[in-house]
Amino acid sequence: MAPAGAKRNILERLDAGEIVIGDGGFVFALEKRGYVKAGPWTPEAAAEHPEAVRQLHREFLRSGSNVMQTFTFYASDDKLENRGNAQRFTGAQINEAACDLAREVANEGDAMVAGGVSQTPSYLSCKSEAEVKGIFKRQLNVFVKKNVDFMIAEYFEHVEEAEWAVQVLKTSGKPVCASLCIGPDGDLNGVSPGDCAVRLVKAGANIVGINCHFDPMICVKTVKMMKEGVERAGLKAHYMVQPLAYHTPDCNCQGFIDLPEFPFGLEPRILTRWDMHKYAREAFNVGIRFIGGCCGFEPYHIRAVAEELATERGYLPAASVKHGNWGAGLEMHTKPWVRARARRDYWEKLKPASGRPKCPAMSTPDSWGVTKGHADLMQHKEATSLDELKPLFEKAKASQ
Repeated sequence: MAPAGAKRNILERLDAGEIVIGDGGFVFALEKRGYVKAGPWTPEAAAEHPEAVRQLHREFLRSGSNVMQTFTFYASDDKLENRGNAQRFTGAQINEAACDLAREVANEGDAMVAGGVSQTPSYLSCKSEAEVKGIFKRQLNVFVKKNVDFMIAEYFEHVEEAEWAVQVLKTSGKPVCASLCIGPDGDLNGVSPGDCAVRLVKAGANIVGINCHFDPMICVKTVKMMKEGVERAGLKAHYMVQPLAYHTPDCNCQGFIDLPEFPFGLEPRILTRWDMHKYAREAFNVGIRFIGGCCGFEPYHIRAVAEELATERGYLPAASVKHGNWGAGLEMHTKPWVRARARRDYWEKLKPASGRPKCPAMSTPDSWGVTKGHADLMQHKEATSLDELKPLFEKAKASQ
């Protein structure tokens, strides 16, 4: 159990050298459970099916999360209305419902509420800085009204848009995190991780890092590059990492969305709980203290992170009562060969098979090289037409 006492904000915890554990990937988890539509990936479930969102928050809290991030990914009005994505709820209604759910569950334990914004179709469509900032401001108004504990600007492919988000969120007076979905090659304009981090800190971010698009070890490597850049510039910041729960050694700068398996064939790439132990230790060793997960992360993955860092944190998560350390619960199994697996060295050395003898170990990313300003990325409210889809199908076939 977490230590008792008044809750402190995220900067107080990080300044004291404590580890803050984030939550996992709500969008992918709720899509698999039937509450989110793949494609738009919008979070109307917060208003439409609050019981599903509440339960997932509770599972992450029980598994060790200190942060209940509002389920507001892609909850900007322009994204909610994009390409025929009809909504029964306004952006404000979704954002308010998400804040209420996160606060309800955070109050059940030692957790903080983070209000989150993410990249927008408007930026990809070359709308003005004022227009894009206006979108972030409308979300921020809800977060201020609901008095969230801190802000996260996450899932940005272009550091410029992330800077704009940070500048808006900073007006709240709350701590601000800024998390890019980039790898070691930098953002989609070629800005290096180190330079991205410096720009975000100068924009006002207290915590900088990486989320999504790449696997844990690639993300940790990229945050390390960010940390080195900040230190070279003579600046100070805390660092965060919330990676995918999928192995992505074959990804290019666009990350896992370029993989042919995205999004419906990624399961063979899922990291085991033991992989998460390695991730948590590596992140801690490079100086990252806000450690969580993004797409693919389930509560048991976060529990593994919390268990790996239990000595440093001083306690185990509540969910560990149902999980023997390094498979110790298998001592009670009926089969003797399974009881023989109740040891750390077995699971640390295991090389899991996929059970797919005709499948390759790695894939070839699509690598279309499409980013901000390209005609194919210009967004609109109307549903995608067949005339728009035909050339995309032809291009995809030609590249196979």
